[in-house]
Amino acid sequence: MAMSSTALVAVGIFGLIFVSFTGQYVDGALEVGFYNGKCLAVDVETTVAGVVRAMFLKDLTIAAALVRMQFHDCFVNGCDASILLDGSSSEKTAPPNLSVRGYNVIDAAKAAVETVCPGVVSCADIIVMATREAVYLSGGGRYNVQTGRRDGLVSLASNVDLPAPSISVTQSVAAFARKGLDATDMVYLLGGHTIGVAHCSLFQDRLYNFQNTGKPDPSMDSSLLIKLRGICPQNSTGSNTAKLDQNDQNRFSSLIFDNSFYKQILARRGVLQIDQELAFDPISRSTVTTIANSYGFSTKFGQAMVKLGAVGVLTETQGEIRKSCRAVNNP
Repeated sequence: MAMSSTALVAVGIFGLIFVSFTGQYVDGALEVGFYNGKCLAVDVETTVAGVVRAMFLKDLTIAAALVRMQFHDCFVNGCDASILLDGSSSEKTAPPNLSVRGYNVIDAAKAAVETVCPGVVSCADIIVMATREAVYLSGGGRYNVQTGRRDGLVSLASNVDLPAPSISVTQSVAAFARKGLDATDMVYLLGGHTIGVAHCSLFQDRLYNFQNTGKPDPSMDSSLLIKLRGICPQNSTGSNTAKLDQNDQNRFSSLIFDNSFYKQILARRGVLQIDQELAFDPISRSTVTTIANSYGFSTKFGQAMVKLGAVGVLTETQGEIRKSCRAVNNP
């Protein structure tokens, strides 16, 4: 979609309480049911849910894509839908975002909402509503989302500072803390890996040259090592993918939102380095063990997603309500 010259200047260039730009908590920024009464008799959340459900039935993997999209959006300058903006140097073009997908779901949801309630619902809120529905359809809890965000005006690839999958738990805790999220939030949010896949390039070093030793990661289960080497040959381009939940007892496990991921990493069957280290590090091990042996994961994950969804939001007079999720409005 074409953008104005002003927009091109701006754009061309990885769940309560609320968080401001500085990461401090503020009250009243968001609320459950923000759109109630703002679109006459139309239920905005139901409209978005209908679009997501139709697309989910055609592609079950879209759930993992939407969870990832919300994380990637909220972790960079807050939950402002900046990841949706097109542009030669927008956030979409940053290496960690090149494999982000699900934009078509957000476009379709936005179009459906605009038809019945034009100019009212932000793209940032649609991401959060769509992700919640995708989690629910995958078997997770249907947590209440808070809405009232506005859309950002700037999207810069240079601002993308997502934590790499090879960082330590200590480094990950620090990265989440900068967003106002604590170590427990981090453990639950990384549980989003219970659905979805990872490209070989993100963990191939663990299979052949862990920390430049010329050997595989000794913490990896030997049977998993053999399996992943079959998927990711040493001299391959690393474009193949592996399930993040390596539950071989249920071939559909990587499509189901449950605590299986935590059981797998405790069994040394984590694919990404950060995932595996969650099960070993003293900071996170007790939380991982609790989740793996209890039934409260879905509820706590939803709470963490709500907290994530409140990071750096634009409200009231800040930002705008985009007409198209891919471009800032014309001045």
